[in-house]
Amino acid sequence: MRLINRYLIGSLASSAFFTLAALIGLFGFFDVVAELPSLGKGSYTAPVMLRYVAYLIPGHAYELMPLAVLIGGMVAMTQFASNSEYTVIRTSGVSLSQVAGVLAQFGVLFAILTVLLGEFAAPYAEQEASRTKLAATRSMVAQEFRSGIWVKDDKHFINVREMLPDTTLKGVRIYTYNDDYQLTQTRYADVGRYLGNGQWQLTGVSDTKLSENKVTVEHHPALNWKSVIEPDILDVLLVVPEQMSVANLVTYIEHLSNNKQQTQRYDIALWSKLFYPLACVSMALVALAFTPRQRRHGQLGLQLFIGICIGVGFHFTNRLFSHLGLLYGWNAMVSATLPTLLFLAAGIALIRKQEKR
Repeated sequence: MRLINRYLIGSLASSAFFTLAALIGLFGFFDVVAELPSLGKGSYTAPVMLRYVAYLIPGHAYELMPLAVLIGGMVAMTQFASNSEYTVIRTSGVSLSQVAGVLAQFGVLFAILTVLLGEFAAPYAEQEASRTKLAATRSMVAQEFRSGIWVKDDKHFINVREMLPDTTLKGVRIYTYNDDYQLTQTRYADVGRYLGNGQWQLTGVSDTKLSENKVTVEHHPALNWKSVIEPDILDVLLVVPEQMSVANLVTYIEHLSNNKQQTQRYDIALWSKLFYPLACVSMALVALAFTPRQRRHGQLGLQLFIGICIGVGFHFTNRLFSHLGLLYGWNAMVSATLPTLLFLAAGIALIRKQEKR
């Protein structure tokens, strides 16, 4: 049985990785097409665009992993049935429950990979993608993790240490120069909030004005600041809830709760993060449930087509429930986990039904 396990999991994993590569290639092509209108803006050249698209790959891989598990699993199992290998395995004394256990192990393997992508690779890569594109198309002059981001606005150089998901800025420094490139004023603000139309409200402001003979320091509790800098330029400092790690989501939900702010979107994102890897196990079991028992090629093709439709349906249903939960204020855990649990229950039910035949 151990030899059969290794053979099945190896074939299933190989098929799933091949499917994932094909799906990523397809999404990459769509990304390239979407970026073509931006070519030529600033220093956004073809190599920069390809680097930007490459940074999007981990995020696509994270989203497509359950779909790749389903399609890859169905393709592998269909090949086993077509070559009579599945029949030989079953007639050699391996029960359907044991085969389901092998498929579950295959799903767990890809669930672990999904966790690693979602917690580490995807958030970092998404930020790097934003940095790459904005550095080429907008007025960003440098970015450094320790000091935040640096942006040029006419005669001002602006440094922002951190941007919260609600677009609130923390640690804002503004350096103003004259026509001779001499520093004339520095401004520091603890917090900045965007009011719209290029207007920011700065709080905890300290202004230092430099002249030939003296230095003047002024303190303001709050001050309005007009700038061409808008939140979308500073998105490189931001990881949206769906891309945040579990630890960061927990910390930020606690921060919002302490400040009596809405946490619905972040609660849904947290539960989605926790349960999304389970979708790989669900899809692996669904793949087994749709494995045909006969070699008729018409049936093989039909079963494969139905399975692919189910996988695509799951992909969009999962997103739909998250948006509906946010729109109608549904329970966060239900909104995030219901599609995955339903598909898992359906897969188990179909396998049990197949075992009774």
